[in-house]
Amino acid sequence: MEFCPTCAMLLQYEPARSGKKSRLFCPTCPYVYPINAKIVKKQRLPKKKEVEAIFSWEEAMRSAPKTQVTCPRCQGGEAYFRQMQIRSADEPMTTFYMCCNAGCRYEWRED
Repeated sequence: MEFCPTCAMLLQYEPARSGKKSRLFCPTCPYVYPINAKIVKKQRLPKKKEVEAIFSWEEAMRSAPKTQVTCPRCQGGEAYFRQMQIRSADEPMTTFYMCCNAGCRYEWRED
């Protein structure tokens, strides 16, 4: 995209026609830029930042409160739980569970 140096409007492209060269022109002022060669602009993208974990999920779940709920895998009767709003505000919160049984540690959620 090129912009007019006079009025800052987006320049429009006019292809070559009988005897005339291609050009970029401004739709609001008389500025015209004749195209004599291929226009190439290269721009390097910035490096992506590494995302740091805010908290470890397993550590956060172990510090979470416990509740009486049946584990779908081992049928244990107790699980850690956390609630998060992962959808729009008019939807209910999602509850994440992790089984308290050290041999199971199954994770599931209820929407």
